[in-house]
Amino acid sequence: MLGPLQLPRTAPFSAEQIASLNGIMPVLNPSQRAWLSGFLAGYDSAAGPAAGLAAAVAPAAAARPKTPLTILFATESGNAEGLAAEVRKAAAKLGFAARMLDMAEAEPAALAEARNLLVIASTWGEGDPPERAVRFHDALMAETAPRLEGVRFAVLALGDTAYVNFCAVGRRIDARLEALGGTRIADRVECDVDYEKPARAWIGSALDTLDRLAREDAPEPAGAVPGPAAGVVFADPAFAEAPALLFGKDNPFPARVQESVNLNGSRSDKETIHLELSLEGSGLTWEPGDALGIMPRNDAGDVETLLEIAGLGGDDVLRDRLVREHDVTTLTRPVIDAYARLTGDARIAALAQDDDLPAFLRGRQIIDLIEAFPQRLTAEQLTGLLRPLPHRLYSIASSAKATGEDAHLLVSVVRYASHGRQRKGVASGYVAGHLTPGAEVPVFVKPNRHFRLPASPDTPIVMIGPGTGVAPFRAFVQEREALGARGRSWLFFGDRTYTNDFLYQLDWQDHLKSGALTRIDVAFSRDQPEKVYVQHRMWERRAELHAWLEEGAHLYVCGDEKQMAKDVHAMLRRIVEDRSGRDAEAAEVWLSELKRAGRYQRDVY
Repeated sequence: MLGPLQLPRTAPFSAEQIASLNGIMPVLNPSQRAWLSGFLAGYDSAAGPAAGLAAAVAPAAAARPKTPLTILFATESGNAEGLAAEVRKAAAKLGFAARMLDMAEAEPAALAEARNLLVIASTWGEGDPPERAVRFHDALMAETAPRLEGVRFAVLALGDTAYVNFCAVGRRIDARLEALGGTRIADRVECDVDYEKPARAWIGSALDTLDRLAREDAPEPAGAVPGPAAGVVFADPAFAEAPALLFGKDNPFPARVQESVNLNGSRSDKETIHLELSLEGSGLTWEPGDALGIMPRNDAGDVETLLEIAGLGGDDVLRDRLVREHDVTTLTRPVIDAYARLTGDARIAALAQDDDLPAFLRGRQIIDLIEAFPQRLTAEQLTGLLRPLPHRLYSIASSAKATGEDAHLLVSVVRYASHGRQRKGVASGYVAGHLTPGAEVPVFVKPNRHFRLPASPDTPIVMIGPGTGVAPFRAFVQEREALGARGRSWLFFGDRTYTNDFLYQLDWQDHLKSGALTRIDVAFSRDQPEKVYVQHRMWERRAELHAWLEEGAHLYVCGDEKQMAKDVHAMLRRIVEDRSGRDAEAAEVWLSELKRAGRYQRDVY
């Protein structure tokens, strides 16, 4: 076993330099060591041939064989995939032969060949795997899954504590890998929406452990220099010197509001805001299908009410912190657990363990918990209950080819009453109440490479997007028009009423005239006695719709996951059965193959 990372006394440094370097090297994680290696290589490369002369003439030492590492990920919004890429980069610098494997493209049998396995798995909604990972997840849980003796693994679970079944997929996979005979080399880490810091700590720890085990398995050959590639300095200027993006999630851009318009008519009971934001000077770019992250603020009045109930009314400094930094609304099991420990109230502890907790949480917020079980709190105690205020993602409703550096969003304003209080969505309430022209809002671009137009502009597309689900399809059609695409396009749109809720009606009419949009079918649920939804229009047009798919059309669905997306999928299966003669199981397999081919993509929430 290797001891602490220390320079030998024979290293070409003075005693003072060795002491200084030995003071910092043991506390560096693999990512930091890899970065430093690349930085020094890039610096020497930029300094010219003389700087690297000694390295060039130094005899090459034997290198340790590269250790294979599989990084398996299950992603919905791209977070798990982004972390997997970070693992691969850091692992490569340590000398691993690392490969990324998307569960959407993997089979459990492949894991039996993976001696070292790191898994990063997101949980979607109420404990479900990401849509692209469902097939793999089910196969792994099946009795036919392969045995994994000899496989060393660790699991990083991503989730959202707003859901009762927090990180359920990561937990299931972790337990299943062990049950199949795998050896866990690091404890599972579960991350909330502010996942970056704990995730990167897990990456460093897991890679450190795997690196140590690899060295124990294959000791360094005689004369080898410890490191990712013995005797070779990483000369990768792109890695060492490439500047980070100026604006991103950790440093959002202050976008200026250009326009904010309610697209619903005066008699509608809905409010849907078309928001135009200027990204001029940000350097941010996007493609149709990407999202824009907004960093919202809590309503100051709601925060003041919470402070009053907690016995902290009038604390202006704390109020400002809560408005900007903390999630003051989302009531979760971890919040109830923490409040039970803080108060010592057995009733709260029992509530946290109640099987009916989901029913209690429905429609309630943190303010309701403190009001039901009053306790005078300090500022530290209150903030200790709260997680950071999460960002909100909205599909970008414009193509940069059409609108330049202005990004358009479509935001449905959430307002409702529950348990005797008027409530509103944090982000949508902020958009409706504060983002008037001239205001600024911090934003960043969130790519979504799994919701993309076909590579060929000649490929036909079918878009199904009721309500605000139509947002990315406005960008799709603008993009295709700007490109002069010849491929046919078909939009299914639905909402409540034709007169008051036909979002972007004039835009669609203009696109029909120009030919950028080939056809549109609409469903307005409240314009007739019986409810009519987009899936009903799909059934009416089933012959044409199936023909488009048989001819190679790409199919896109965006919007509500809990009801609409499930109903649309069920209708697609029924249409395939009706038009092709397949039974339900075969129709489902056919649709699954469309997904695997990238011809059936969903962006649901």
